[in-house]
Order: sequence, then C-alpha cells, then structure tokens
Amino acid sequence: MLGRKERFACFLLSNICSAWAGLLYPRTSQSREVQLLDGMWNFRIDDSPNRNAGFEQRWYERSLSETGQVIPMPVPSSYNDITEDGRIRDFVGWAWYDTEFFLSSDWANKRVVLRIDSAQYNAIVWVNSKQVMTHQGGHIPFQAEINQYLTVLSDGPNRLTVAVNNTLTPHTIPPGTIDWPAKDSPIPYPPNYFTQTLQMDSFNYAGIDRHVSLYTTPKSYIDDITITTNIVDTTGIVNYRVVTVGDIPQGDITVRILNKTGAIVGQGGGSSGTIQIPNANLWWAINTNSLHQPGYLYTLEVHTGQDVDADVYRLPFGIRTIKVVGRKILLNNEEFYFKGVGIHNEAEIRGRGLDYAMIVKDFNLMRWVGANSFRTAVFPFSEEWMDQADQQGFLVADEVPAVGLNSLDNLSNQTLQNHMNAMSELIQRDKNRPSVFLWSVANEPRTDRPESLPYFQKIINFTRSLDPSRLISFMCNHDFNTDKCVHLVDLIFINRYIGWYTQTGLLDLIQPQLKYDLDQWAETFNKPLVISEYGAGTMPEIHRVPSTVFSEEYQIDFLSRYHRTFDSALGNLTGEFIWCLTDFNTYQSITRVNGNKKGIFTRERQPKMSAFNLRHRYLTFNNTDFCIENRCT
Repeated sequence: MLGRKERFACFLLSNICSAWAGLLYPRTSQSREVQLLDGMWNFRIDDSPNRNAGFEQRWYERSLSETGQVIPMPVPSSYNDITEDGRIRDFVGWAWYDTEFFLSSDWANKRVVLRIDSAQYNAIVWVNSKQVMTHQGGHIPFQAEINQYLTVLSDGPNRLTVAVNNTLTPHTIPPGTIDWPAKDSPIPYPPNYFTQTLQMDSFNYAGIDRHVSLYTTPKSYIDDITITTNIVDTTGIVNYRVVTVGDIPQGDITVRILNKTGAIVGQGGGSSGTIQIPNANLWWAINTNSLHQPGYLYTLEVHTGQDVDADVYRLPFGIRTIKVVGRKILLNNEEFYFKGVGIHNEAEIRGRGLDYAMIVKDFNLMRWVGANSFRTAVFPFSEEWMDQADQQGFLVADEVPAVGLNSLDNLSNQTLQNHMNAMSELIQRDKNRPSVFLWSVANEPRTDRPESLPYFQKIINFTRSLDPSRLISFMCNHDFNTDKCVHLVDLIFINRYIGWYTQTGLLDLIQPQLKYDLDQWAETFNKPLVISEYGAGTMPEIHRVPSTVFSEEYQIDFLSRYHRTFDSALGNLTGEFIWCLTDFNTYQSITRVNGNKKGIFTRERQPKMSAFNLRHRYLTFNNTDFCIENRCT
C-alpha cells in the first residue's frame, strides 16, 4: 500500500509519455498551413490538498471558468512571474489552462496536428474533453494528430485544455524531491505542508513557455528528414534520408538543394541518397576568420509528388564537419578555439516566455563581445533561438536538463530511462542543425562515484548510437584523478571556480592552481580540454579598491587571472566559456542576492565592467588589427 508521500507523488506525476517519429518544425509551404494559438488563455492552479481536484472533478470536461475562478495567463509565458500572488509564484503541482479556437473549412480534408513547443515539466492535453496526448519532460516539443477530436465550421469553437505539472522527483530530468515534515515533529506546520527541494541553481519556472500551434499536412506526408554532411576537397557531400507516412511511392519523392539565392545546386530522388555540391559554401562560425562567411545555409526541399495532394517541406541546413584530432578541435579541417559564453536563458522561461526581442538582444550581446559559441546551460533553448545560431554562425553545446544528478537515487534505471528519452527528443529536434557540434548529457553530475560509471556508459553509448556525427561530453566539476567517467567523452569540459567557491577572495592562488589543474587534465587524458564554466558573482555598481568579492573590480581581477592562465595553457586548452552572459533568477537562498550574479550583463542586459573586459579579450584574440579598427576598449 502506498504511503502519504507516494500517493501524493502519484497525484502529481502520472506515468505519462508520448511517442512520435518526426519533430519537424511547423513551416508553411504549398501543402502546409500554420495557425498559432498564442494569446491570453484562462488559467488556474489546483491548490487542493492533494493537488488532484482537477482530475477528481474533471475540469477538462468543460470550460475552466465553469469550475472555479480563472485569471488571464499569456501563452507563451512562465506563470510564476506574472502575478503578485506568492502562491502562484511558488506553486508546485498541476496548473490548468484552456482556450478556444476555430478552424477554417479549408482544413476539413487535411491532417491537423496540435503542437506544444514546451511545457514544464509534465503535461496532459485534451481537445473538446478528449485526451489527445501526454508528455514528460520540459523544453522539447510534443505533438499529436487531432482530426478525430475536432469540431469544424459551424458546429462551434474547439476547446483546448492543458494541465501542466512542475513537480520534480529523484527520477525526473532535472531531479528534485518533495519534502514533508516529520509526522512526530514538535514544530507546527500548516496542514498538508510540503516543500519542493531543487538540485539545480536556478528557479523552477513552470507553465507553457513556448508556442502552441496547429498545422496541417496532406493525409500522406513527410514525417522526418535527416541530413549529414561531409567535405571532400571543395565539394560538399550531403546525405539525406526522408521518412514519409501514407501512400507515397519512392519514385514520387524528389529532393532539391537550393542556395541562398534560391538557385538549384543539386538534385536527388527517393527516400535516401547523396547529393554532391561542387565548390560548396561551407558553414563557418562567426568571429573565427574574416575570410569565411559565417552561417551559410542551404535549403533541402522535399516534394512527395506533383499533384494537389503532394507534401512539400523545406529544411535549412549547413555543410560542415567537426572532429577531434589529438588535443585539437577541427571545424571544416581548420583548428578551432571556442570563445564561448554560457547562457542560462532565463529570458525565455521567466514571465516573458518566448521573446523574440530578447533573442535578438542576446545574440547582439554575443556578437558585441566577440563570442563564436555558446552553451545551452542547463536546458535546451527554443527552436527560434537555435535558428539564429544556425543563421548567424554560433557553435552550440546542446544540453539536456540533467543537472543535479547528485545522489544514488538519481542514478536509478527509472532516471536513466527518462534521461534517454530527453536525449532522444533533443537529438530528434536538433539533429540537422549545423550550429550543434556537441551533445552535453549532463551538468556537474556526481561522476566521482563508482556507481556513476555504468550509468554514464549507458547514456553516452545511447547518445552516440543516435548520432555518431557529433561530439559528446558532459560538464565536469571533479578533479582529473577522481572523476570516473570523463574518459568516455570525446572532449573534456570542466567547470572551475578557484577564487570564488574555493579559495574565496584569494586571487593569487588562481594562476598556479588553475595552471596545474589544466596541465594534469591534458597529460592524463590527452583529449581536447575546454573550460565550460568560470566566473565570479558581481553586484552591478558595487565598487571597491582594493577589490573585494561581489565588487565589479573583483570580477575584473578574477577574470584577468583566468585569462592569463588560459593564454599560458593554449597548447592544452581548446576553448573557454565564461559563466555567464547575464544574471538570472534562482530559488530563494541566503547565498544568492536576488539571483545568480555571475553575468557580465545584468538581467536587464546592461553591461558590467567585465563585459568590456571579455570584449577586449575575444576581439583581440589572434586579431589585433580588428580590435584597433573597432575600438575594443
């Protein structure tokens, strides 16, 4: 028999999942239409003692406004920052949304798909009171064909209901715990009181935080496309595979490659094949070499026939190679050094939700500081974000939200299955992106435990089986002689905070200890080595001479010592990712003053002194003339 905690967890987290083949981004074409359902939805939280009233009372069978008080909630957004109600900001459990929509008569004879780009972290979806799909895990889209549930034309509106749950358990990705007061505790607590304990240094934002859309396809349609590329001399090699559903003869599938001007530069046919592009324009990273045009994209155009029922899909892609040779990373056979930034993209998940203005702003900030790469710490970014990385030429370390795998409970078979699902979905979504050079399977896991080795062998081997064309790693915060799993990866990422979390304020210890550390990693493993995090918390406009922790001067002194050490270790180092681009919110803690302040920009995207320091470093890195022309200082 289940105890109180187990029953509550069952109420909060049903064993829900959904499976599909393709996750192609909704794009309009001759055969496809897209209708966004973004806007003001009805919203309410289920704050009943067991968080289960919505299911017991079947809120999904009628409008939410008929079952109790609702408030307007923008979709996309995270509901936590929208109201002045602390109950909603800190709520844990099922939150309910609904809205109504109409369909055009033109859609009556088409396949109609409902797609939710992200819901944190578990969701159940109903259309007109009928359950159509479920999903476990955040930051990744999920979808279902909904024709059989729809009302079309004059029969009235369709009602869409979504229940979203942000509860974390030891087996979710990311993990957490629900903590109850001891039954025999002499300290009084409110009835049914519990807390959600996080294992990550960020706020547990929740809700529907990316687009919700409907799109159409023909009844027989293109379900998935996979592209891999290679380079032989100046010829680009494009391998493609097309998955279709329905009655589509192989001979009806045609494939064309278009350049930026729309000219056809290559053609093929059938569900798979290889197309060669002579004198190909390669995809290069920005701020790498002025002779290379960054972010060049071709378009793979797939047709399933010539009649009115044929499907057409156009997929942007780039031609590039990424590989490891000794301790070096080669992009298109040229040595590459990562001038990176870590980004905890809170702008996308806080009250704003998906925000195009903030996407453009953050890319402008990265261009301004001279970065050529970023890390999606610690969760996958939106497809709109990733589109800009492809188009502007930023290499991306693409990471699943496997942060805080600290206990033995977090290494269970149940966690591993959820972890594999998260990796599978991320790869399915981003596998065709030239910007993605690496799959990061975790951030700062307890890989110093012997028990972690079989777990990470399985998740790394699984990831490699899904995509052998990209590199694989995780962000390590252990020592070269204690980590049990780092030998499994293609290149080594390490997070280092000498002078901040260790030896706090002791700036003179940074260079000797960091240099020793980097040398030992390089000599022990003989693999490419990248600093994936380093930084110091800084309150803007706090100034001290001499510098002290949390002052802007200390952040400058801290970074300068790290940068000098990086320069002295260039033979052993292939890149650096500062932590982080902007300040971000965290759970309430006396160790964080209104969030994490390690950003070189504030949450409002205003620069600290350190932003100018990093800009000078990145723009003068092997490019002194460029800096003189652009006034880096």
